[in-house]
Amino acid sequence: MTDTTSPRGLIGTLELIAEQAPDEGLSLGEFVDALGEQAFGVILFAMALPVCIPFLYGVPQVMALPMMAISAQMAMGRPEPWLPTGFKARQIDKAGLMRMARGGRKWFGWLEALARPRLTGLSGPTAERIVGAVFVLFCASILVPLPMTNSTPGIALVIASLGLLTRDGLLVVAGLVLGALWITLLITLFSLFGAAAVDVFKDFIRSLV
Repeated sequence: MTDTTSPRGLIGTLELIAEQAPDEGLSLGEFVDALGEQAFGVILFAMALPVCIPFLYGVPQVMALPMMAISAQMAMGRPEPWLPTGFKARQIDKAGLMRMARGGRKWFGWLEALARPRLTGLSGPTAERIVGAVFVLFCASILVPLPMTNSTPGIALVIASLGLLTRDGLLVVAGLVLGALWITLLITLFSLFGAAAVDVFKDFIRSLV
């Protein structure tokens, strides 16, 4: 198993996993085992990376429900994550793993380099349970059937998970605020416009791409 505390860092570990993966890729269970550390922050960071990368299709859908299950376990105070057999069997192809690693380096390598212990009380055991409950909402919003709407909650999960992993309370707060703003936006849209909000949002996204 790969040691995520090595000088390579977590993103470097993901790059190594992608490089060494067989041509058919890895099951989600094999991917988690390859991370080499049964910590909520490590696993959620790794799973959230492909969710927040635009135009990476398939992998986010593989990750969303397992991320929700792990977040719920964190909220319940379990000592370490556990995945049902059905989730472990989900397959991530090698191309998806490579895109995940490259995207992680491109978009979040600088953030990993800046992360450091601060406001550590916000990443302690009690805070972790609260964060886990909020993460469940973020994961649920990823499943909203709108184009490209996985990116914002995915980014929020990456930032907050990295904060938990590095005991950087500032990153935890930043991720939670971003995700909360996203949830608020979704609720406001559906409260004010109902089903029409879906069409409006789709048209807006299409205008951007």
